[in-house]
Amino acid sequence: MIVKLSLRQKTASLACITAVACLLSLTIGPRFVPQTLLSALVMYLLSGDRPTIVYATVRTLPRDLNAAICFIRLNLTLYRWDKRKMTVVKVFEELAAKQPSKVALVMDDQRLTFGEVKQLSDRIASYFHSKGFSKGDTVALMMETRTEYPCIWLGLAKLGVVTALINTNLRRETLRHSIAVANSKAIIVSAELAGAVAEILEQDGIKGLPIYLYGNEQSEKNDQLPNADNLRQALDNVPSVDLSSLWNDVSPRDKLVYIYTSGTTGMPKAAVITNSRFIMMGTGCYFMLSLRNDDVIYNPLPLYHSAGGMVGMGSVLLCGLTAVLRKKFSASNFFPDCIKYNCTVAQYIGEICRFVLTTPPRPTDSQHNVRMMFGNGLRPQIWTQFVSRFNISQVCEFYGSTEGNSNLMNLDNTVGAVGFVPAFARTLYPVTLVRCEEETGEVIRGPDGLCIRCKPGEPGVFVGKINLKNALNSFVGYADKKASEKKVLKDVFAKGDMFFNSGDILVADLFGYYYFKDRTGDTFRWRGENVATSEVEGVITNIVGLKDCAVYGVDIPGTEGKAGMAAIVDTEGKLDLEQLAAGIRGSLPPYARPLFIRVLSELPMTTTFKLKKRDLQSDGYDISKINDPIYFLQGNGSYTRFSADEFATVSSGKGKF
Repeated sequence: MIVKLSLRQKTASLACITAVACLLSLTIGPRFVPQTLLSALVMYLLSGDRPTIVYATVRTLPRDLNAAICFIRLNLTLYRWDKRKMTVVKVFEELAAKQPSKVALVMDDQRLTFGEVKQLSDRIASYFHSKGFSKGDTVALMMETRTEYPCIWLGLAKLGVVTALINTNLRRETLRHSIAVANSKAIIVSAELAGAVAEILEQDGIKGLPIYLYGNEQSEKNDQLPNADNLRQALDNVPSVDLSSLWNDVSPRDKLVYIYTSGTTGMPKAAVITNSRFIMMGTGCYFMLSLRNDDVIYNPLPLYHSAGGMVGMGSVLLCGLTAVLRKKFSASNFFPDCIKYNCTVAQYIGEICRFVLTTPPRPTDSQHNVRMMFGNGLRPQIWTQFVSRFNISQVCEFYGSTEGNSNLMNLDNTVGAVGFVPAFARTLYPVTLVRCEEETGEVIRGPDGLCIRCKPGEPGVFVGKINLKNALNSFVGYADKKASEKKVLKDVFAKGDMFFNSGDILVADLFGYYYFKDRTGDTFRWRGENVATSEVEGVITNIVGLKDCAVYGVDIPGTEGKAGMAAIVDTEGKLDLEQLAAGIRGSLPPYARPLFIRVLSELPMTTTFKLKKRDLQSDGYDISKINDPIYFLQGNGSYTRFSADEFATVSSGKGKF
C-alpha cells in the first residue's frame, strides 16, 4: 500500500499523536512528555511516499484514544491504591462495607452477598489464626469450584498466609510436587477430593502436614482422611475476633497466592502472585473492557487458574461485580446458564468456544443478554462463525501468562488479533517481538550481542521489559528460583536490561495488532520449510467439522527435520479420509501436509482446555505401541492405513519423502 499524506494531513497527524502522547504520559509522569513528543516529531519527519508510522497512527487513532482513556483510568486507580498501600484484602473490605447486600457469587441455587463473603473469610482467618498460622506461611487449597473457594484464600490472606491453588485433577507425584514445591504447612481439601490427598499422605513433603477437610455436611466424616479436622463444622464455633491489625501489616508486594502453570510440559510450576499483581490483573479487565457495575459475569472456568481465579474473581472482589460460577464447564449449558442467571458478560479459555460451537443449533443461541465475551484461545478460523451464530457484539481476546509481565488485549473486535500496542506507547508499555529461530524459539542476536526487533509481519518471540518497581511490568517468577531465571532474557536492547521471555511466537502488523502464531517448540521444519502447527490445525479442524485436532512434528530416522502428524478425535467413527485428504491438498502446501494421521477417541488436554502435545509426540507413529489406527500419506495425496511394512521402512531410515 502506497500512502501520500498532504501537509494538512501530516499536521493533523502530528497534533493527534502529540495529544495522545501527552494523555498517556499523565499515567506515568511528566518526565515522559519530552521523549514522547520527540518520537512524534521523528514519525512526522519520516512520513513520505510510503506507509509510515504516522499513517498507521492516524488510521488507528479512534482505537488508541479509547484504549488511552481506559489505560489512564486503570493507572490512576492503581496509582491511588499503591499510594495507600492497598492489598486485595483492604480493597475488598472497603468494597464490602459499601455494598454488603449485593450478590457477589452465584452457583446453582446458592448465593453469597459481599457481606457474607466478608463474614466467611473473617471466620477462616480467625480459625487459622487460632491454629498458629501467620504471615509468610503457605497453605495448599485443593477444592472443586464452589462459592466458598475464594472466601477461603481471602480469609487466609487476612493473616498474610499464602494459598497454593492446587489443580484438582492432579494425582500422585504431580500432586505431591505441587504441594511440596510451595513449602505448604497444611492442606485444605474438599470431601470429593479426599482420596487424592490420602494417596500421598506418607510421601516426602506431605507426611505430617495437618489436613483440613471441607465437606458438604458439617458432621461429615471421611474414612480416607480419618485424622483430618472438619473445617466446615469448626467454622461455626469460631469466635469473632478483630484481625485488622494483621492484614494492615501486609504490603502490596507481599505474596497472595501461588497459581500453577498448566503443566503442558514437565511438572507444574508455582507462579508467585503478589497482591499488586492480582490487583493489576483483577482490575485490568474491568477498566480496559469498560465493564459496568451492574454486569453479571458467567465464569465456568476453574478457580485455581489465573483466568477464572484471578481475572474472573478480581472483577468481583476488587470491582464489585457479580459472578456466576459452574462446577464443571458444559458446552450445552453455556448459553442456557447465561439466560438463567441473566449474565451480560461471559468468560472463555482454550477450546471452550469451539466446544460450544459444535452443539446443535437451538433458540437459546440468541436469547441471552450476553453482549461481551472475553478470554484467550478463540481460533481465528471460527471467530466470525461463533459471533454470528450466538449474536455476540464484542469479543475481547487477550494474551498473557499467569506469571508474565507481558499482556495484550483486543478491544475493537479485530478478528484473530490477541491485542495491540500503538507504536508511540512503547515507552509506557515496553513489549515487543525479537527475532528467533522459529523451530526452537532460540533468540537471535546481532554482532553487538543484542537482540533484534522484528519488523511488521516478521514472527518473533514476545518479550516484555522487566521493571520491578511497576506492577504492570514486574516479574516475580515462580516459587522455584531456577525456573524463574530461565524466563529472563538479559542484555536485550542494552547491556544490563532484563526482559520476560514469554516463549510464544507472535506476529505484529503495521497497525500494532499482534497475532498469535505458535508456542515455541510447536513449529517444526520439514522439507526446508517452517510449519506452524496452529495453522495446520485450523485447516484440518474446519475440514473435519470442528473435531478436536492436534498437529505436531515427529522424527524420522535419516531424514532432516520433522514430519507432520495430526491426531484427530473421531468418537463416532465418521471421519471421511477422502474428504480430509482432498481438503488438505486444496488448503495446504506439500511441506505442511501431515505425513501421518492418528485417529483416537479423545485428546490429552489440560484442565484449561489446552492440548497436551508432548504425550502424543512421544508416542509418534509406532504402531507396535499404539492401538489407535494410523494413516499414511501416499504419493497421490490420499491416506491409507499405515502398514507394518511401511513402519519398518520408515523407522529404519530407508523411506523416501
